[in-house]
Amino acid sequence: MAAEPTDHPRTLKGEQSAGGVRCALVASEFNPLVTQRLLDQALATLQERGADRQQLTVVRVPGAFELPLIAKRLAVTGQFDVIICLGAVIRGETSHYDLICDAAARGISQASMETGIPIIFGVVTAETTEQALERSGPGELNRGRSVALAAIEMATLIRQLKG
Repeated sequence: MAAEPTDHPRTLKGEQSAGGVRCALVASEFNPLVTQRLLDQALATLQERGADRQQLTVVRVPGAFELPLIAKRLAVTGQFDVIICLGAVIRGETSHYDLICDAAARGISQASMETGIPIIFGVVTAETTEQALERSGPGELNRGRSVALAAIEMATLIRQLKG
């Protein structure tokens, strides 16, 4: 292993191990074929990386619009190191898609900033059902996997900053 250059500042980075990470997963019930696959993959990834099943909590909400409120309520309890929001919004023939996507993204970001708890955006936004299914299918492309990895990294980084 090469020595670290001395002219670089100290660098902090989250870890890839979920041991000890307390995580809530808030999953939308709308578009269940997609959201259940996202949830299953996120849970599997967290456990593969060492998360204790007892420290994982799943909360169901009706749709993506409801994700931010429940995520914030969970964050302020102090019981969780990280919150993952999972949902799927598929474009239809009206402007409803744009309104829901914007509200979910802004609300999740705002809740995270206000609480200081990482709240991870795992909402698949797709033009078609086929695109949503691709992003929630088995393998590396599943958004549930990528957001679970981001959640682990953020939770462990915040832990370093506190310590």
